[in-house]
Amino acid sequence: MEVAIIQSSLYWENPRQNRNYFEEKINTINSDLIVLPEMFTSGFTMNPVNVAETMQGETMMWLKSLAKAKKTAITGSLVIKENNNFYNRMVFVFPSGEIQFYDKKHLFTLAGEDKVYTSGSQKNIVAYLDWKICLQVCYDLRFPVFSRNSEDYDLLIYVASWPKIRTNAWDALLKARAIENMCYAIGVNRIGEDNNGYQYIGHSQVIDFLGNYIVEPVESESILFAELNKEKMLQTRQKLGFLNDRDAFEIKKL
Repeated sequence: MEVAIIQSSLYWENPRQNRNYFEEKINTINSDLIVLPEMFTSGFTMNPVNVAETMQGETMMWLKSLAKAKKTAITGSLVIKENNNFYNRMVFVFPSGEIQFYDKKHLFTLAGEDKVYTSGSQKNIVAYLDWKICLQVCYDLRFPVFSRNSEDYDLLIYVASWPKIRTNAWDALLKARAIENMCYAIGVNRIGEDNNGYQYIGHSQVIDFLGNYIVEPVESESILFAELNKEKMLQTRQKLGFLNDRDAFEIKKL
């Protein structure tokens, strides 16, 4: 499976400008899966009322149209309002126009995300092109229990607005998640500066099931491509058997 990831700056709380930007980039790509950053229509805003859409809104219709036209899947997160709640929702749009989604579970309390957004509670493992893909968002990266590969998924994707000041943690934790779960891991982060003055340097990357870089971190506006080999991953899992020794556990709310 060929994956394309788009590392970019974002127009603050301006869905239309962000859609125009990403459409121009997506139209140059011919890959099986395209990954966009966290809150790709707005930047990481704590003002959801300014940018929230519904699952029948303009951005979702735009994603469905693009996915069908390009015959590709597209994933990334945006602000969704549903039942009077706001969600940081990672959507996965299939080439058919079908949509699955994951609501960010670990809300970033340091920025007050938990005060304005509603937390998700369930993982979502998406089945696409014979791949099992686990969807995760930014701060989820710090909580390995939630992402533990108890479902034998093949690919772990994190979309993020991860600030420059904590880039070392981003790099280290992405490698750790790939190694401990014996899966491919993709991290897609934004660049630039947001309206709160936070700086982002990207470091989007693709890591294999042994912790080796397929795509090394970069800091500039980029479209990055990676070819993922599921058979090679499964052969390595079978040879080493590390996942056979994983612990069984149950996640309970505090």
